[in-house]
Amino acid sequence: MKSSYLETINDVIKSGRFKDNWDSLAQYKLADWYQKAKFGIFIHWGVYSVPAFGNEWYSRNMYIQGSKEFDHHINTYGPHKEFGYKDFIPEFKAEHFDADEWAQLFEDAGARYVMPVAEHHDGFQMYKSDISRFNAYEMGPKRDVLGELGESLSKRDITLCASSHRIEHWFFMGHGKEFDSDIKEPLKVGDFYWPAMPEPDHHDIYSSSPSKEFLDDWLIRTCEIVDKYQPRIMYFDWWIQHHAAKPYLKKFAAYYYNRAEEWGKEVAINYKHDAFMFGTAVVDIERGQFADQKPYFWQTDTAVAKNSWCYTENNEYKKANEIIADLVDIVSKNGSLLLNIGPKADGSIPDEDRAILLEIGDWLRVNGEAIYDSGVWRVAAEGPTLIKEGQFTDSESKTFTAEDIRFTVNGSYLFATVLHYPKNGYVCIKSLSDKDASKLPHFHGIIQDLEILGFDEKPTWERSEEGLNIHTNTVQSDKPVVIKILLD
Repeated sequence: MKSSYLETINDVIKSGRFKDNWDSLAQYKLADWYQKAKFGIFIHWGVYSVPAFGNEWYSRNMYIQGSKEFDHHINTYGPHKEFGYKDFIPEFKAEHFDADEWAQLFEDAGARYVMPVAEHHDGFQMYKSDISRFNAYEMGPKRDVLGELGESLSKRDITLCASSHRIEHWFFMGHGKEFDSDIKEPLKVGDFYWPAMPEPDHHDIYSSSPSKEFLDDWLIRTCEIVDKYQPRIMYFDWWIQHHAAKPYLKKFAAYYYNRAEEWGKEVAINYKHDAFMFGTAVVDIERGQFADQKPYFWQTDTAVAKNSWCYTENNEYKKANEIIADLVDIVSKNGSLLLNIGPKADGSIPDEDRAILLEIGDWLRVNGEAIYDSGVWRVAAEGPTLIKEGQFTDSESKTFTAEDIRFTVNGSYLFATVLHYPKNGYVCIKSLSDKDASKLPHFHGIIQDLEILGFDEKPTWERSEEGLNIHTNTVQSDKPVVIKILLD
């Protein structure tokens, strides 16, 4: 079957408009719906949700001698040779998984796209697969999780996407060979633990190269997700930038983009660390943001929990107002926010995750016109609080002031979102000052009127050389406040 699938992939590339080279893939047109959506939900849910300890890398860490996961595993489940990671699969029952309930929650949260992890580093597929029997349809829940969720999302016009973290499976289980565990040679292609190679030095990712056999398998698995579920975005995690994967990434992109043209749908690919040539897919920043507005569309992926992407019993949660402020900042800089939650092994969504999503949804129902379908303005931001740029920078909470304002445009309106509304009700938007036009202010047009979204009070306002001065008496909120400004 694998050889015939590889032939199919080559045939689609040969007959399609997109070829497996950067020059051809550069003709890709960024999906319009994606640029308008602005807010999506990421879902890390799988076998690792059963131990619910440490984080979603439990399958790797439990085999690293001396790690907290290693000690926890022995103390809780016994020796690895008697109870290994594979033995969690029967306990992954998902008895409370309700795709319609999940989809309704995501709709209430205001999400426009949803991205379940189709296969994580542990190698367990969350969908019905013809490639491996180690999947959620044949084992564990014995349900096509990705398919069921896709059907429920489509009823609510929410776009199904998918992520593949398979590439890291090359080494993810490798530590299990270092002592007497259930990971033993010989490992055959298709085995759950295969290939369990030695882990590369994280400072030199090229110290171990995936084999052709493994990369062929990777390509087929990823294309299978495309063919079975037609996800509108495919997301790839780190290590995909490995030089050995480059030819396969080009093949996948050409195959995916050609298939999308057959379907008549716009699609996109998310990547990190320059895995793709710039302009052929969408840049993703993990747990971080850009400090400044970008001329290109990009995405942040982060989680409701600071310490883990999956459910654990000790998750440290962010506050909804922190996430909303990040959403506003990201959108003002031409980005989109992909926010992760971690369901429990039984398929229920933790109360904390649910509460955060509903709080975000409440805010978006009132202020969504400043987010959805919006575009960037002349400047993205003003104010003293600096955004730390780069990945893995979201562990510390930001403290915004009444001077920290973010801008978007939508139709006839400019939206100025105050990230921390002042108790005294006075806001000065310096970017809208009435300075002499010769000094090149950001704006020297005509403001017809303005309103505060979600509040009945009619604010008073006037422009001066200092800025647009706005006065309110009753507007108070612990979340960002949106000022909707009608321009002539």
